Amino acid sequence: MTFRLNREKQTVQVMIRMYCRRFHHPQNELCEDCEALYQYAEKRVTKCPYGYSKPTCADCTTHCYKTSMREKIRRVMRYAGPRMLFRHPVLAIMHVIDRYKP
Repeated sequence: MTFRLNREKQTVQVMIRMYCRRFHHPQNELCEDCEALYQYAEKRVTKCPYGYSKPTCADCTTHCYKTSMREKIRRVMRYAGPRMLFRHPVLAIMHVIDRYKP
């Protein structure tokens, strides 16, 4: 597994934790739904057919998330995305850079 894909998994995990902490569990643990979403997202990143040259999911032509999971992850990203710059600036900036890499 490449460093970039590991970082993408870490970014998704951080975003889901932020969302879950705000809306479900104030503690630092994930609720069942958020844990399932993270496991699903991790599996999707691991099995991505593009491998290291994988685009960000928003720019990908192959949508590998089921519709229900895609809606959940969008909700998480809408909440956590803007907050990432303040709480996890390195991950946020690297995600933006990844989006514009050829």
